[in-house]
Amino acid sequence: MFERRFLPVVVILLMASLVLVVGLWAVDSSDQTRPLSVVNSSIDEPDYRWKLVTTWPKNLPGLGAAPENFARYVNEMSNGRLEVRVFGAGEIVPAFEVFDAVSQGAAEVGHGASYYWKGKIPAAVFFTAVPFGMTAQEMNGWLHYGGGLELWQELYAPFGVIPFAGGSTGVQMAGWFNRELRSAKDLSGLKMRIPGLAGEVFDAAGGTAVRIAGGEVYTSMQTGVIDAVEWVGPYNDRTLGLNEVAEFYYYPGWHEPGAMLEFTVNAAAFQELPPDLQAIVRYAARAANQNMLDEFTARNNESLQQLLAAGTQLRHLPEDVLNLLYEKSVEAMMNLRTSDAMAEKIAVSYDAFSKNVRAYHEISERAYLNARDKVLPPVMQEAFQTEPGR
Repeated sequence: MFERRFLPVVVILLMASLVLVVGLWAVDSSDQTRPLSVVNSSIDEPDYRWKLVTTWPKNLPGLGAAPENFARYVNEMSNGRLEVRVFGAGEIVPAFEVFDAVSQGAAEVGHGASYYWKGKIPAAVFFTAVPFGMTAQEMNGWLHYGGGLELWQELYAPFGVIPFAGGSTGVQMAGWFNRELRSAKDLSGLKMRIPGLAGEVFDAAGGTAVRIAGGEVYTSMQTGVIDAVEWVGPYNDRTLGLNEVAEFYYYPGWHEPGAMLEFTVNAAAFQELPPDLQAIVRYAARAANQNMLDEFTARNNESLQQLLAAGTQLRHLPEDVLNLLYEKSVEAMMNLRTSDAMAEKIAVSYDAFSKNVRAYHEISERAYLNARDKVLPPVMQEAFQTEPGR
C-alpha cells in the first residue's frame, strides 16, 4: 500500500535527480571548452577603461595607426581587463591640447609629438627631433639604452605624465613647396608649416614658420595660407593628398632625421593599475613604437613611386640652403641650451650618445652603404628620376 502510494513520487524524484546530474555535467563540459573571458564572469567587463586622445585625425594611416595598435595590444594582452578606446584630434580635445588633457586626467593616454609642447616645455623638442640630429635607430638606442628615456620621464614628471616612445617615421622629407628653390634666397618670406626647433631655424633662415595641425595642412596649402609644408614622408603625404596642392617635393629631411612620437600616460592612472597591467602598457608602447618604423620603411618607397607617376617633381635641397639651415640650427640649439637648464642637461646626454653612435656608424652603417653602392647598379636616378645635387 505504501509502495503503491509513494511510487510515483519516488520515480519523479529519481528523474529530477537524473536531469540535475546531466545538466551539471553539461555545464562543466561546456566550461572546459569555453573561452576564459566567458567562463570567468569577473572579466566580462573591463576592470579599467582608458581614453586615448591623439593629435592626428582618427584612423590616419601611418601616424594614426600607432594609437590604434597600442589600444589593440593592450586589450588583447590584458584579456579585456584594461580597455583602451582611441579618439582622434577634435573628438574630445583639439590636437594641440592632448598633453594637457593627459596631465589633467581628462584622458589616461595621449599620442602625439613632444615638440608640440615646446611652448610649455622647451626641452621637449629633443624627444621628437633635433635638426641634423640622430636617426630613428640612433634615437631608439639613446632612449632605451643611453639614458634618454629617464631624462624624458624626469622632464614630464612635474606634469604628472609618464612618456614612452610612440613610433618613428624614420628620416622625413624636407617638404612640399609651391615653387622651386634654387638658392637660399628663395627662403625669404616663404610661409611654411614646420613645427618644433626647426620652426625657429626656418624663421632665422628668412622664412616664416606656421604652426598648423595635421588635419589642416591640405586646406592651408590649397588656400594659400602657407607656401610650403613639411608633414612626414611619401606614405602619409600621399594619404593627405599633398601632391594635389604642391608640385615640388624636397629632400632630405634635415629637420626630422628620425622623428620620434610619444605615448603619454597619466601617472596617477598608471599607478592605479596592478603590476601586470603596468607591464602590458609598457610593452604595448614598445611594440607600437617599432611597428610604426617598420610600416613606414615598407610603405614609403611604393608611395613615392605613385607620387612621381602622378607628376610630383622630386628635388634635392640646394647645398647653400642646407648650409644655411645647419648654421641656424646650431644657433637655435645654443639659445635653447643657455635659456633652459633641463635642455642643457638633456643636450649633454644627447650629444655624447650621438657622437659615439656616429663614430660606430662610420664603420658600420655608412661603410656598408658606401660599399653596397659600389657593387650594385645605381638606383636613385632610375627609380625616382631626380637630379642629384640640386
